[in-house]
Amino acid sequence: MARLPPARRGELLLAASLVGLAAGALARLAGARAAADAAWATVAATALVALAATVVAALWRRAPGVDVVALLALAGCLAEEEFLAGAIIAVMLATGRALERRAGARAERELHALLEHAPREVHRYDGHRLTSPPLDAVVPGDRLLVKPGEVLPVDGLVLGPAVLDESALTGEAIPVERSVGEPVRSGAVNAGGPFDLRATTTATASTYAGIVRLVEEAAADRAPFVRLADRYALGFVPLALGVALATWLWSGSLLRAVAVLVVATPCPLILAAPVAITSGLSRAARRGVIVKGGSVLERLGRADILLLDKTGTLTAGRPAVATIVTEDGLDAAELLRLAASLDQVSPHVLAAAVVRAAHRRRLDLELPEDVTEVPGHGIRGRVGGREVAVGKASWVLPVLAPSWARAARRRADLDGSLTVFVAVDGRPAGALLVQDEVRPDAGRTVRDLRRAGIRRVVMVTGDRPEVAELIGRVVGVDSVLAERTPAEKVDAVVAERRNGMVVMVGDGLNDAPALALADVGVALGSTGSSASSEAADVVLTVDRLDRLADALRIARRARAVALQSVVGGMGLSAVAMAAAAFGALPVTLGALLQEAIDVAAIGNALRVLTGPAGGRRLTGDDARIGWRFSAEHRRLRPDLDRILAAADGLGGPVPADALPAVFAVHRFLVDDLLPHERAEEAELYPLLDRVLGGEDPTGTMVRAHAEIGHLVRRLGRLLGEMTPWSPDAEELTELRRTLYGLHAILTLHFTQEDEGYLSLADDEDARPPLG
Repeated sequence: MARLPPARRGELLLAASLVGLAAGALARLAGARAAADAAWATVAATALVALAATVVAALWRRAPGVDVVALLALAGCLAEEEFLAGAIIAVMLATGRALERRAGARAERELHALLEHAPREVHRYDGHRLTSPPLDAVVPGDRLLVKPGEVLPVDGLVLGPAVLDESALTGEAIPVERSVGEPVRSGAVNAGGPFDLRATTTATASTYAGIVRLVEEAAADRAPFVRLADRYALGFVPLALGVALATWLWSGSLLRAVAVLVVATPCPLILAAPVAITSGLSRAARRGVIVKGGSVLERLGRADILLLDKTGTLTAGRPAVATIVTEDGLDAAELLRLAASLDQVSPHVLAAAVVRAAHRRRLDLELPEDVTEVPGHGIRGRVGGREVAVGKASWVLPVLAPSWARAARRRADLDGSLTVFVAVDGRPAGALLVQDEVRPDAGRTVRDLRRAGIRRVVMVTGDRPEVAELIGRVVGVDSVLAERTPAEKVDAVVAERRNGMVVMVGDGLNDAPALALADVGVALGSTGSSASSEAADVVLTVDRLDRLADALRIARRARAVALQSVVGGMGLSAVAMAAAAFGALPVTLGALLQEAIDVAAIGNALRVLTGPAGGRRLTGDDARIGWRFSAEHRRLRPDLDRILAAADGLGGPVPADALPAVFAVHRFLVDDLLPHERAEEAELYPLLDRVLGGEDPTGTMVRAHAEIGHLVRRLGRLLGEMTPWSPDAEELTELRRTLYGLHAILTLHFTQEDEGYLSLADDEDARPPLG
């Protein structure tokens, strides 16, 4: 017969105890006193045996807890034939154990996801044949083939051009290109075409295997956590035993000492604290935060230092087209449409980003023809009768790159972006700047976490320092640790734990060891790797980092209410102990009184299910309005680049040629942007004022709208007064100044609204599908 898991055994024991107590009560009502006593005695004896095993195991571990008092109370009830009191205590204990197992069940770190991700076999050249030996058979010097989409099985040297997705190792979402002879590490994914690899390690000595070992060692190294109930038991248990012993010695009555033990049975510790913690777990789960056990929730409630990964945590975790740079005279939307039409048939991760950008702008894509793709370089084909090429500079640009292309590469270097160049009909036509964008709610969430009790925030990332520092400043962290390997992330956790209780948030394989070692590891389960979810204590099941602040508040409230219930319940128990010591409480009445104390303590503990769990949010119809304006932002934001491109064009060799683009920008501002701003003031801002409260919370946004409207009117007057075919230098200067001003204020204004207001939309059911 299969051995039952502990949680199942606890449920069966509770059911049996309730049945025995009820059977004894029915027998007593029927006048069968002996049968009733037998039923109650059986319940008490069963509980005594189970509890004795627990106490012995705890004493063997040198960790005695609250169960000693309950064990003595049960034994005393049986010795003094107070069977009903013993049965009541047994039911109470079984209930407490069932609650505690449910609250404290930890997901075991068996590293299933890590092992499933690891390759089982490889493709090795044996002379002129390609074989598939087991992974363990690989030795340094072997020549291996890595197919598209496969995980690199061992560390090695690239024998041909390769495009790798190294996000599992570094956290950086954008693929990297590796040239012949460059070293690469196991765990990366081949994001390009097939290439050969010269093995430099065995599987057990590879980078990937090292990460698996790091997770195991980190989980084993974390110090055990002493729960709130156990800490209070250290003082209460000796007090209860001392009072019972003194009562026996003073009165000479064992029955009176048993009565003291019965009312001293630490029900608030056994019941109230788990109820409060379980309620916190339930409430956090309703917010999309799965906390793996009561001790985790207690630790989260005491945390004061936060370590954050960058990619996928503070950023979206996938590349996105941020800017479109075009050759003079070519429309940015048309350039994106042509590139996305061609990229539809490419498996490259950057191609997916280009296609997503086109879908977001609702562009009509065509199916390309005569497509040729060279992995690691680019793709060519025909779109609607036009020859289109998309890829790296050496694939698209001539030897002498045009000035706009050099400017685009310089801008990409400054912003930490990647450039994808586009040629149309054999001529360089433009570039797409791709980057991993900061989450709109990241800055507000960091501030909210500080309000929830976090005093220090550190970003720990494998990304480059210049990119990490930029994002760190934007979201407002205290310190940035860049280019950190998985082992160095573990070192960062160790260093921060000297100063407080650490929460580590991450989403990738490279974060798993640090998540396992931190006091509380938090994984983004909706977007991150399953390996990080396995190693973490807390998993966010929705793609909302702000839910972590809600979970932190819930944890602090659950811990505070549990503490109130424990202290209040023990205080009432102490009064009852005094009454029992003086003979004012018989054993059975004491057991019933103790149950009343339990009910009061549990009632207080259930307050965790109510009360504030987080900051102010938009829900229901308000959330629908918020999501609607957020979608409009996504639609309008790419057009802001047209303003910058028009201003740049006025500085070209023939400024008059750029004027049509300026007129088109003015039409966009008047026909699309200003109506959007007016709708915000009429529909969005009033409900934000109501939700946020305070004195005119959206006043600064209204003032920004006024400045935007002024600049648009100024642009219209300039265009109306100038001579289109021969504008003078002063007119061009004023036009450029106005356009640059509009671009700057609109970019800042959109970001402020996304972060401070539109990210308040909290009702996921009200969220429309992303277009």
